[in-house]
Amino acid sequence: MSKPVAKDWYETISHGDGITLIRELHVASWLRCNIWHVAGRDRDILIDAGMGLRPLKPEVARLSGRPLTAIASHAHFDHIGGSHEFDCRLGHRTEAHIHETPDRDNTAVGTFVRAETFTAWPHDGFTPESYQVRAAPLTGFVDEGDVVDLGDRAFQVFHLPGHSPGSIALYETTTGILFSGDVVYNGALFDTVYHSDPEVYRTSLNRLRELPVTRVHGGHYKSFGRHKMISIIDEYLAGGRRIGDADAWIARHST
Repeated sequence: MSKPVAKDWYETISHGDGITLIRELHVASWLRCNIWHVAGRDRDILIDAGMGLRPLKPEVARLSGRPLTAIASHAHFDHIGGSHEFDCRLGHRTEAHIHETPDRDNTAVGTFVRAETFTAWPHDGFTPESYQVRAAPLTGFVDEGDVVDLGDRAFQVFHLPGHSPGSIALYETTTGILFSGDVVYNGALFDTVYHSDPEVYRTSLNRLRELPVTRVHGGHYKSFGRHKMISIIDEYLAGGRRIGDADAWIARHST
C-alpha cells in the first residue's frame, strides 16, 4: 500500500502537573501508545516508549535536561519500541526476557502491525512486515510496593497482571494520579493477546476499582476520572469492552 513518508512523527500535549503526553501522529489512533513524561525536581520518568519507529530521545530532551528513568508499563511492542534509546530502563521482572530478546510473537505484534496501522510511513523503505522491536534489556526492576522517587513527588508501583504478566501501574498518593498502562483505559480492553490471562485480569481490575484515584492517564486514548474508571471496569467485568475477533475489530476501526 502506497503511503507518504511523514514529515513529523511526534506531538506533545501538556496535561499540567508536570505531565506531558507524547504521541506518534501517524500510528492509528486505535493502536498508538500514550507516552507519558513526568517532570520531577531531581529526575524525570518516561512511562512507555512507543513503537520506536523514529528517535524518541530528542523529543524528550526538548522537555527537560534532567536525568531520566524509562519505565515500561509492560512489554508489548507499542510500549517498548523506543526503550533502547534510554540508559536507565525499568520494568517488571516477569517480562525481562521479552525486553532482552524481543520478537514479533512475544511482543504481541501479531495482527496489529499492518498497513492499516499507519496513516504515513516513518521512513523510506518501511514495510509493516519488516517491523521489529530492538532489544533493550532492563537495567533494573520494579514490583508491587516499590516507590519511584523523583525528589518532590513519588509514585507507588502496583503489579496488575492479566493484560500481560508484568503489567504495572504507577500511583501518586498525594494527588491520586494513576498511570495505568494497558490495565485500564477508555477503549476495548485486550485480554486475548500474547500471554494475557482474563481471570487474573479481573482480579487486577477489582484492585484498581478500590483505589481512590482522581485522574487516570492510560496507555491509550484520552485521560479520565475515577467515575469513568469504575464504569469501564464494571462494563468489562459484566462482559463488555472486549475486541472479540481481532481482524474484524481492526477492520471496523480502520475505516
